[in-house]
Amino acid sequence: MPAIPATSVELTESLDLSALAAWLAGQRWYATKSQAIAAIEVQDAVTLAADPALVLALVRVRLADGRDERYQLVLSFAEADAVTRHDVPVVQRTATATVLDALADPDRARPLLTAIDAETALDGDRGSFSFHRGDYTGPLDTAGLVRPMGVEQSNSSIVFSDTVLKVFRRLEPGVNPELEVLRFLTRRGYPNIAPLRGWCDYQGPGNRATLAVAQQFFATARGGWEMALERIGSDPEGLLTELAELGRATAELHNALASDPGDPDFAPAQPDAGALTAAIAEIDADVQRVFARLPGDERLAAIAGRGEELRGLLTTASRSATGGRAIRTHGDYHLGQTLHTAGGIGWVIIDFEGEPARPLTQRRAKRSPLRDVASMLRSFAYATAATEMAGGSAPDGFEERARDAYLNAYLGVVHPILLPDGDAAVTALLSLFELEKVVYELRYELDNRPAWLPIPATGIQRLLESV
Repeated sequence: MPAIPATSVELTESLDLSALAAWLAGQRWYATKSQAIAAIEVQDAVTLAADPALVLALVRVRLADGRDERYQLVLSFAEADAVTRHDVPVVQRTATATVLDALADPDRARPLLTAIDAETALDGDRGSFSFHRGDYTGPLDTAGLVRPMGVEQSNSSIVFSDTVLKVFRRLEPGVNPELEVLRFLTRRGYPNIAPLRGWCDYQGPGNRATLAVAQQFFATARGGWEMALERIGSDPEGLLTELAELGRATAELHNALASDPGDPDFAPAQPDAGALTAAIAEIDADVQRVFARLPGDERLAAIAGRGEELRGLLTTASRSATGGRAIRTHGDYHLGQTLHTAGGIGWVIIDFEGEPARPLTQRRAKRSPLRDVASMLRSFAYATAATEMAGGSAPDGFEERARDAYLNAYLGVVHPILLPDGDAAVTALLSLFELEKVVYELRYELDNRPAWLPIPATGIQRLLESV
């Protein structure tokens, strides 16, 4: 039997690129399923381990419409006749090897964490792969138990003992906001995050990308969304107390993100009037598009034909929605982006990557912190409704009480300079961002989950009746 090739160049040259493209197109984390892959090439690669061979490969995909996308593959090369676990995807079988997705068989991916711990630097054919341990991190436990973490979305995560490694699948040029924000907050000692323990990045000719980040893993933490669904019915008063704590943690997050006027990437800035005008125009266009296609559904009766009223509310809110500061924010903030620990630090805010569908430049943009607040308030609406849709019962008025608990705690802690001047201006800007969010929700539920339409419909009704 031929031997498995030794170098990353030989290993990647042994791949059947057509089979690789077919495998890639079928992955959950592949971003553009509406477009066929016209061509694929390996742009660079490096070998992290020899036995079994483990390769980081950066591939460029040319889509049918002419656009390019880049992906990171972590490939393990086993013997050609190797017997693998049934749950580990075989990428392809070559003449010399069985090629596996190493991130689906986490023990094969252990050299990634080892390289971070050792602060390894390796040269690929065109660029360099660098592994870094965090500034305030001691040696990592690279020999402990390892397992995959949850269902893959746009990334893949692996738990190594007390460290979780998130490997980015789709790559964009530049520093990923997850790394950038975590590094900033970890250095400043902000307590309500999973501190950064290390990362991996790539630097090639005119091409920089974040490949992975390692963070502390909280083994006993529960998802904030799951906790809320359980406690809305069983312990609503206790949950309201916890949501107030989340409001304080959110305010302290925004204060921390605005704490360094000397760092141009994080220094608070005056809001961009042009950007706000453009955002308002986009929201207005969304309202017109969505209300033009509302079906005659009794679940939408309370908002049917009220698109012009909503546009009027948008105009009214926009007149007062000025002031405060634009800062780096979470960017995709809801209960599903939180963990809750019993005792200790309480809330842990996670996933600072921003909305995956937006370009990296938009995800790094500075915005009003109230955009995060509005998004979390909408998450309370979803949690309350989801509880009742699952057969549970939420106390009367729970959503309003949750909003009040969270918002009062937030406003009591956030630095006043970050917000517009005066309660009326704060309310107007918050309403503007809630309107943006709820119209997005209405469009999403129309396209994907009609049974959930009452949630954004109720949110729109509440906004209209608040005038």
